[in-house]
Amino acid sequence: MSTGLNLDFGFLTADVLTSYVSKGLIFSIELTLVVMLGGIVLGTLLALMRLSDKPLLEKPATFYVNTMRSIPLVMVILWFFLLIPLLTGQPMGAELSALITFTLFEAAYYSEIMRAGIQSIPKGQVYAGYAMGMSYAQTMQLVVLPQAFRNMIPVLLTQTIILFQDTSLVYAIGAYDLLKGFELAGKNFNRPVETYLVATVVYFAICFSLSMLVKRLQKRIAIIR
Repeated sequence: MSTGLNLDFGFLTADVLTSYVSKGLIFSIELTLVVMLGGIVLGTLLALMRLSDKPLLEKPATFYVNTMRSIPLVMVILWFFLLIPLLTGQPMGAELSALITFTLFEAAYYSEIMRAGIQSIPKGQVYAGYAMGMSYAQTMQLVVLPQAFRNMIPVLLTQTIILFQDTSLVYAIGAYDLLKGFELAGKNFNRPVETYLVATVVYFAICFSLSMLVKRLQKRIAIIR
């Protein structure tokens, strides 16, 4: 009696991948890019609030960041998807729920990256801005943040790669992402093991390739400095 896995990948043709996987891949990429932009914007605001000397700004931002970073992402996804409709009485689609949840969650991580980037800028740069008659907001906008963004680009992109990996968690609420596409293909052809193995390879190939690009970018930035 054979106990082998008897794997068969022959059913994973180009037509199958296009029919089942391409839609999920597009959503995963779109979700990653939109959340990255939204997370960086909101995260930068949170970072500035945390660096403020005003308790009314600093304390709420600190509480928000620490809370989000202390809860598993999958729990936040489930809470938002299940509880918000109960509170509002309005159903929310899985894709929209994932977009909002990821943006709010990832902002906490981007915030810490931006806070470190802002703190890495010498205080002399800030004082120079003040000496030129700039306000705090102008100094941050024109002097500090451009330098901080440049310094943090590799770290921000690395966090975005992690974000792409985490998009697979929307599987928990039924959103049609890359993993969902592979799952449906596996169910349709009764080959779940093969499709999950291929999904793993695809995630690895995408994330590893992006990591190598970030590494090259980091070396270029180091040379420019």
